[in-house]
Amino acid sequence: MKALGTADIDFLMGLLGQISNAGSRGRELDPVGVDFMLAVIKGIQPRDQVEAMLASQMAAVHMASMTLARRLARVEEIRQQDSAERAFTKLTRTFAAQMEALKRYRTGGEQKVTVQHVTVSDGAQAIVGNVTHSSRKEAAGSREAAAKKSAASRPLLADAKTPPMPIIEESKRAPVPALEKNEK
Repeated sequence: MKALGTADIDFLMGLLGQISNAGSRGRELDPVGVDFMLAVIKGIQPRDQVEAMLASQMAAVHMASMTLARRLARVEEIRQQDSAERAFTKLTRTFAAQMEALKRYRTGGEQKVTVQHVTVSDGAQAIVGNVTHSSRKEAAGSREAAAKKSAASRPLLADAKTPPMPIIEESKRAPVPALEKNEK
């Protein structure tokens, strides 16, 4: 019961019956298939009955997709291949959607948002994003390449609300000394 995330015997018996039906082939009980489904559910570690039902569906969808994968590998006609391929694709997409649903259910649908405050004074420039440091030679080469690319892709129209920023040519720009590690 603990492995299936429940303390309710009626839920347990109902779910075990459904797993037995889904994990079997034909009318005969397939203990290997049922045990596999139970192992998948146990591995997902459901915390409640909703997660146990979703984990059961995920196990059933996985088993069905593997059956279709086997069938797809053995087809002899294009029509059979198309049919098996469509069914296999739907099942694998369903499994991915179930994984996402489980993740959303467990996190309560919350999203992590990082808010950072950046202040840029009038006339200043800023870089927003992840910045990595490189050697001086690499930086000089990448600055030259960026300047050439920027010159080639300058917009013809500026936003009317803000004055355009002046473009500083490489030859007119004064070098900025870099701090050494022990100068901090």
